[in-house]
Order: sequence, then structure tokens, then C-alpha cells
Amino acid sequence: MADGLSKPVESIKTGEKPVEGAEALARRAPIKDYALLLKPRVMSLVVFTGWVGLYMAPGSIDFWTGLIAVLCIAVGAGASGAINMWYDRDIDERMERTINRPIPSGRMAPSHALWVGIPLAVLSVVVMTYFVNAMSGALLALTIAYYVFLYTMWLKRRTPQNIVIGGGSGAFPPVIGWAAVTGDVALGSVVLFMIIFMWTPPHFWALALFRCKDYADAGVPMLPVVAGEKETKKQILIYTVLLAPVVMMPTFIGMASWYYFGAAAVLSGLFIMHAIRVMQDYPKAPRKMFFFSLIHLFLVFLTLLLDRTAFLLFS
Repeated sequence: MADGLSKPVESIKTGEKPVEGAEALARRAPIKDYALLLKPRVMSLVVFTGWVGLYMAPGSIDFWTGLIAVLCIAVGAGASGAINMWYDRDIDERMERTINRPIPSGRMAPSHALWVGIPLAVLSVVVMTYFVNAMSGALLALTIAYYVFLYTMWLKRRTPQNIVIGGGSGAFPPVIGWAAVTGDVALGSVVLFMIIFMWTPPHFWALALFRCKDYADAGVPMLPVVAGEKETKKQILIYTVLLAPVVMMPTFIGMASWYYFGAAAVLSGLFIMHAIRVMQDYPKAPRKMFFFSLIHLFLVFLTLLLDRTAFLLFS
């Protein structure tokens, strides 16, 4: 790909003369645009699930080491987001959802995103390895490589299974948090991984349903674009039903109580209800399911957190 955009989208819309050259773009880019490169909304969920993984792990970790681990997960996730924005700039400028990002809007040179992402990625892995442990550092490096090379550069543009396979990158943070405490990967961390892994397809396919034109215009083979809405809705329901027993698994392996099980059952039932509404073509059902999916995952991990806290306090 070329390192610069031929003409910023914003200038096409407004008729303003585009700013040319990396230096001019860099001077115009506000500090907040460098923060936006790190995808802060995605990062917040990644950090939260990583912290829950750290908290749920058996054993103990001192406050500062734990804080360093969580910060490294955050920086690694942000670095991945920045590299993703650099690579996907041609897609982003053709999608309404992403057209105002720093690069496609013309506020930042593409190379600046790359040179934010690479040093942060290296720094996060080195600091995690040195100050926490080698296993958590290796898992963080694997996560970044998975997202950047496997998902962004390979799967996203080639297969409708991009989200199914590529979703593994977003499922690693609790495993990294767990490894920061124990130095290994155990059944409990695998269950946390599987919760996010199985949650990812219905979450993103719901988004793809109401943003289908965006993905089609950008040439991204998301499931609704390739297989159609009917098949996508069926797959959403299948994955949502399969997710339910996985969400309840922490109780069956002794990782959480039956109180958690009850809350997980309710949340799973509500998620399945949204999937059924999508199948039945209720007005704005995909949009509503997408936003509920964020609440669903947050509440599942929050309930695990509260359940673990209650166990520690009253056992």
C-alpha cells in the first residue's frame, strides 16, 4: 500500500484543500487523535477482562506487579489498534463507521500510526516479560501478532470466518492476566478465553447486519455480505445458544458459585432472546443485540469478579 492517502475523505466532502505531506498532517493532528489510534473503547473491555483474569487466578500477586501487568495489556491492545488503523486505512476511508478516524479523515499521516504502534507493542511485551513473567510476556506477544498478522493482514479481507478465527485475539487478555499471577495457563483461564471466543461472532455479526453496506463497499467479506442476512441470523442464533453453557462453565469447574450460575443463566437467556428477535426481523433487532452484547460480556465478567470477591471475604 502507499504510505499516504491520495486525497483525504474530509476534503472531498467539504471542498477544502487537502493538507499534503506527513509533516503537515502531523502538525494538524491533535493529541486526542493519537489516543484514538489506540481504540480506547475496545481497550477498556480488553483491560477489564484482563484484570478479571488476573483477579480470578489462584495465588497472589503484589499490587505493583499486577498494575504493570494490566497496563501492559492495555498498551499492547492499543498498539495493535494503531497498527490495525495503519493497515486498514484503505478500508476505513470507504466505511461510514470509520471514515472519521484520524487517518482516513486526513488528520494524520499513516506512517505516524505505524510508528506509534510498533514501539508500544515492543515496549509492552518487554516490560511484561521483565517485570511480570515470561509466560505472560509470551502470551501478550502472541496476542498482538494474532491480531495484527492473522486477523488484520490475512483473515479480515479473505474469509467470512474472519471474526470466528480472528476473535481469538480478543479472548487472550484474561489468559494473560491469569498467567501474570500463576506463570502458566490452566483450565480456568481457558474457560475465560472460550467465553469471549464464543461471544465474539454473534457480537460482530450483529454489527455486520446493520452495517452490511459499509462492509460491502469496503470489500470486506463479512458473513452477511458473502452468505446473506438469513444465514447470518441463523449463525448468530447458533453461536448464542452454544455460548450459554460456556458462560456457565465456571460453576461446573469450581471457579464460581451457583449464584454466578443463576446470573449467567439470566444473561444467556436475554442474549438468546435478542438472537431470536434478530431471526424474526424485529425492528432494529441487530443494533439492539450488538449493544446488549457489550453489556452481556461486561456483566458476565463483573459477576465473576463479585462472586470471587464474596468467596474471598466470606470463606
